[in-house]
Amino acid sequence: MDIYLHNTLTGKKEVFVPLQKAESALEEKSNKVSIYNCGPTVYNYAHIGNFRTYVFGDILRRIFEYNGFGVDQVMNITDVDDKTIRDSIKAEISLKKFTRKYEDIFKEEQKEMNILTPHAMPRATESIEDMTALIEKLLEKEIAYKTHDGVYFSIQKFPEYGALAHLDRSKPMDTKHGHRIATDEYDKENAEDFALWKFHTPEDGDNAWDASFGKGRPGWHIECSAMAMKALGETIDIHTGATDLIFPHHENEIAQSEAASGKPFVRYWMHAGFLSVDGRKMSKSSHNFYTIPVLKKNGISPLAYRYWLLTSHYRTQVNFTFESVKGADKALQRLLETVTEYRRELGKVDEEKLHIDTAYNALFMKSINDDLNTPQAIALVWDLIKDQEITTEVKYATIIHFDNVFGLELKEMSERKAFSLSTEITPAITELLHEREQARQGKDWDKADELRRALEEKGFDVKDTPDGQKLIPR
Repeated sequence: MDIYLHNTLTGKKEVFVPLQKAESALEEKSNKVSIYNCGPTVYNYAHIGNFRTYVFGDILRRIFEYNGFGVDQVMNITDVDDKTIRDSIKAEISLKKFTRKYEDIFKEEQKEMNILTPHAMPRATESIEDMTALIEKLLEKEIAYKTHDGVYFSIQKFPEYGALAHLDRSKPMDTKHGHRIATDEYDKENAEDFALWKFHTPEDGDNAWDASFGKGRPGWHIECSAMAMKALGETIDIHTGATDLIFPHHENEIAQSEAASGKPFVRYWMHAGFLSVDGRKMSKSSHNFYTIPVLKKNGISPLAYRYWLLTSHYRTQVNFTFESVKGADKALQRLLETVTEYRRELGKVDEEKLHIDTAYNALFMKSINDDLNTPQAIALVWDLIKDQEITTEVKYATIIHFDNVFGLELKEMSERKAFSLSTEITPAITELLHEREQARQGKDWDKADELRRALEEKGFDVKDTPDGQKLIPR
């Protein structure tokens, strides 16, 4: 079945065709796809908007694997740039020690979000030689030039500049070397020469590296080009990131990479939409800068946030509110309870002999292969649950199979919940449950609520069903 992806470069949804085929037709997976994800700048906690982009990249990988592709996924770690240097010096900590702290935090939060670990996560500071070699090539081609403060890329010598961001090419761009941008990030209005290398200044402290063109440090944009091409080759299949990286970062990546290699840098550019909080842009000054620890402090699990993200298409703008995500948390709990009931009914089973429903799987693949339509795929799961013609065994197997894409850990959690009941229900728990049922029959709702809380303290939720009370391990 074909996979369709929205390509930012063309502005269209296109059939994905891999750059390379496997060398041997005997290999289990005949197709291979290379994916580069713009990773974190490790100077602080990643916020929930960042994690929307990382979950999107994870879902993309999972969909290709679901379709039988071999995936080579790379995510960079930006551990040297304007912000990491500024904040490490302010904290009076070495750049390495400062950034490793936040890199470790990021990797732990990746696990909490059940984001698969990329096959490679190169650090910028460990890729300096690759960056200087790339800059030397651009200098040799006279596409880059030296000034008193660094080495710059001349955009006038790359006619295709601005194609990804769809800049208005009818307006003339600055072509004089006197118009340059030294900072890493800037507005779309500033389509000017950008820094590839910044010569050392006292403000940089000890953060400098030797290069043939002068001691200094890399600009942000050259880092991704060097790391992507070193890991995946001069042309890669897919490059992802947030929509705010289209310009200038990704535009500059294209320019410097293609000017150096003479080859197309990326075949499919994909970008996740913007995330606002309570209708406003997320910022520390607005006191709505939310991170994974903030979610957990407010009773929202990372997987509940992941589920909430799946209910919106990755390219749409979404508005985070605690109310909406708590609603998603309840939906995820209902899904988990349902899958747990299926697992309990099945008892001990040889999972290799379980069969998924082929009709639902075809609909599922049609959804996820249509530019990652996860909202439609999630809705399909609830349709499957309500389908009375499908057996419990097939429902369980099919949902668990779909979760290879969703990444909600349904199999692991449902098994823990299903098979912990027999060993954890003590006579005391049984007595509390009996007392609560008597309170309910006597319509003593306050007593019933009190006993529910007592059971919760013992580690059990209580679900009232037409067939009576059911205990669910928390």
